[in-house]
Amino acid sequence: MPHPDVPLQELSVPFELGTDSVEAYRRDGFVRLQRVLSGDILDRCGAAITDQVLARNGLAGIDWSERSTYERAFIQVMNLWRDDPLVRELVFSPRLARIAAELMGTRGVRLYHDQALYKEPSPGAEVGGHTPWHVDQYYWPIEGPHTVTAWIPLQPVPSEMGPLAFAVGSQRFEAGRDLAISDESEALLSGALENAGFETSAAPYELGDVSFHSGWTFHHASANRSSSVRRVMTIIYMDADARVKEPENDNQRIDLETWLPGLAVGDVVASPINPVLWRR
Repeated sequence: MPHPDVPLQELSVPFELGTDSVEAYRRDGFVRLQRVLSGDILDRCGAAITDQVLARNGLAGIDWSERSTYERAFIQVMNLWRDDPLVRELVFSPRLARIAAELMGTRGVRLYHDQALYKEPSPGAEVGGHTPWHVDQYYWPIEGPHTVTAWIPLQPVPSEMGPLAFAVGSQRFEAGRDLAISDESEALLSGALENAGFETSAAPYELGDVSFHSGWTFHHASANRSSSVRRVMTIIYMDADARVKEPENDNQRIDLETWLPGLAVGDVVASPINPVLWRR
C-alpha cells in the first residue's frame, strides 16, 4: 500500500485550469502549468520511480560510446504503474487526467502508458546526449488528434539540464511526421521547422511545473550539461473514445501489440491496461 503519510488526496483535487491555459494549448500545441504538484508528492513518488528505473535500466553496463543516439537521449522505463502502488497513484491521478481532458476538449481520457525518461549527464558535446526533434504520435496506432503527454519533472529543470523544448504551433505542421527519433529527424526537422517560421520555446521548469503537449507537437531537448540526472516521469493520455487505426510503421505495430493488447483496428482503445482515468 502507498505510504500513509503521503498526501495522496492532492492527486484527486481538481486543478484550476484557466481559459488562457486551454487557449494556449490549442493555439501552441503545448502549455506549461505552474504548481501542479507539490514537492512532497514529487519527492515520494519520485523515489519510487527512481527505484524502478534503477532496477529496470536496460542500458546499465553499456558504455556511452556504444549507445545509439536514441539510447544516449535517455533511460526509458515504461508502465511503472503496474509494479508499484505509489506510482500507480500518480499515474491514475484524477487531477492530472482532468487537465488532459480539458485541454483536449474530450469527454474523458484513457491511459495509453506511462514512461520514465531519465537523461544522464552528457560526457561531452561530441558524443551527443540530446533528444532529437520528433512527434510522439509517429509511434502510436491511435486514430484522431486527441493525444497528450504530461511531462512531469521530479526536480527543477534549469536550462543546462535539458528541459523539453517545443516548436510553437507545430501541431499543424505535417512535414516530418513520418520520422522516428534519430539523427535524421534532428537534421531534417531542425531546418524544416526554422524555415517554416516556428519559434522554439525552451523555458526551464520549476519544481511542481508540469507541461502538456499534443501528440503532433514537434519537440526536442538539449543534452544534460549538469552533473545530475534529469529525472522526468511522463503520462500519455488519449481520448477515452478513440479507436485503433491501421498501423503505418513497425513502431506502431509493436505499440499495438504492447500497449493495446488484444485490440484490433477499429476497436475503441479499451484494453485491460488502458483504463479510463477521468470522465465528465
